[in-house]
Amino acid sequence: MRYEYVETPEHLERVIERLRGQPLIAADTEAAGYHRFLDRLSLIQLSSREENFLVDPLAVGVAPLKPLFEDPSVEKIFHDADYDLRILDRDAGMGIAGLFDTQIAAAFLGERSLGLGNIVEKYLGLKLPKEFQRADWAERPLSQGMMDYAATDTAHLPALRDRLRQELETLGRLGWAEEEFRRREQTRWTESDDREAFLRVKGARDLAPRGLAILRELYAWRDEVARERDQATFRVLANQALIELSGRAPRTVKELPSVTGISEGLAQRRGRDILAAIQRGLEVPEAELPRFPAARRWERDPEHEARVEALKHARNRRADQLGLDPGFMMSKAMLEDVARALPRSADALLEVPGVRRWQVEALGEALVKALD
Repeated sequence: MRYEYVETPEHLERVIERLRGQPLIAADTEAAGYHRFLDRLSLIQLSSREENFLVDPLAVGVAPLKPLFEDPSVEKIFHDADYDLRILDRDAGMGIAGLFDTQIAAAFLGERSLGLGNIVEKYLGLKLPKEFQRADWAERPLSQGMMDYAATDTAHLPALRDRLRQELETLGRLGWAEEEFRRREQTRWTESDDREAFLRVKGARDLAPRGLAILRELYAWRDEVARERDQATFRVLANQALIELSGRAPRTVKELPSVTGISEGLAQRRGRDILAAIQRGLEVPEAELPRFPAARRWERDPEHEARVEALKHARNRRADQLGLDPGFMMSKAMLEDVARALPRSADALLEVPGVRRWQVEALGEALVKALD
């Protein structure tokens, strides 16, 4: 497969000129989150029907791509664009208009295995390589194998888009998919509050408040080290080690290698820092110990529960008729919102936040009948 590696502003401008007149462009992004502390945008793949390009954001500013990506007259093909849109918004300040998402399209065709490899193999009869899925895309230079792998991610998307679009038209579902494409275009990066992130570590709920205080200190220490080294946090210390350290609170370097994931070498290199973090957790005053928020108590409402079950059965029957995944068709959370809203007509369903027009068309009457 032929492709061009773009690492100068002049080359990028020439590529944009060649792509500007194209009716569609396939695109993908690669980030380095598996290896690095920050999952920075590290590669942008672009393909027309005839040409393939790998744009290096670490070598060339990608701002010139913004008018092209935001031009609704040029269709942009992604597979599962959610993360791509978030990182393009965060790192490059650009959005997408004219989206065709092949994952969404496949879901509307009833596919359950929605990975790109599965969809390409079923609809195009091609097997995509997998060996570089967790490569460090921030390393330079990229190996030949990494570049070859990256180019395949978009090279086949135009043909895949054609097959899926044809199938959607045949089933009369293209309009449904296009409504989801437009909603997906609105995806943007949102900053999360990481002050309570330590509470989301698997196993944290099994710790006493004192253990949570130690976990908080260890978690903050690990983040600081990972940031300094630009390394993924699990490469500094695994979550399981954090939980064990928090529960056992070892006091000496000699005790550390008995913890899962801590080698003798790591104990010698980082032992004092780990013990210092544990000590800080032990010194937190009793009144300031972290705790999980009390679980919200819900009063049972048998009538509401019955309505939700009726809606669920109606959704499942309709999904079976259409050959769609029930959860994709409408989530349980949305069914609960519908049960609370008690719409008296299919059109009234649109007043429930989040309900799409295609959902009203596909199962609106069935839901209203179930409520009646």
